[in-house]
Amino acid sequence: MAFVKQLIDLFLHLDQYLETIIHQFGGWTYAILFAVIFVETGLVIMPFLPGDSLLFAAGTFAALGSLNVWYIAGLLMIAAVLGDTVNYSIGHYLGDRAYNIKWIKKEYLDKTHAFFEKHGGKAIFLARFVPIVRTFAPFVAGIGKMSYSYFITYNFVGGIVWVALFTFAGYFFGTIPFVRDNFELVIIAIIFISILPMVYEWWKSRREAK
Repeated sequence: MAFVKQLIDLFLHLDQYLETIIHQFGGWTYAILFAVIFVETGLVIMPFLPGDSLLFAAGTFAALGSLNVWYIAGLLMIAAVLGDTVNYSIGHYLGDRAYNIKWIKKEYLDKTHAFFEKHGGKAIFLARFVPIVRTFAPFVAGIGKMSYSYFITYNFVGGIVWVALFTFAGYFFGTIPFVRDNFELVIIAIIFISILPMVYEWWKSRREAK
């Protein structure tokens, strides 16, 4: 329970945490941001990291002059593409054995598989914008032996668009007084919009089941 509270606090006050990191680590902040995005997209056991909101916050601090927006965008695009590639490779190596690993929730794998069934290869691109599914999509693609040449195209385009969208949204809108004064509400809005596709799919499946 304490972990959940800390996680919620991290999400809601991400701007304060990032500001502290920038002051304490300076240029190493780029490496820390790279690591967070890489781990969130590359390791199936870390789906709860703040991807969307972190990109937005990083863009905001870039607009304030604390970070270079082009460094941020370029490095995090690389992190996102590499992360998905590693995740795909792990899934490809494990194959169906992944379903027997206790610390991987089968529920998440099944939901992501259903996402693939509906959207096909486009799921790799679309999943970038859906928390949790974003982490599991490349893993499940690897398990299903999706062609790497097919996967990498959607991976590359999705990683660039995802990072660019949220980073530059923070860069252009994060310094607006209302956004700065109500950053927690903005983060909640980002999270809410991000999970809408999952809520819709859940509602649709319940309706079809009835």
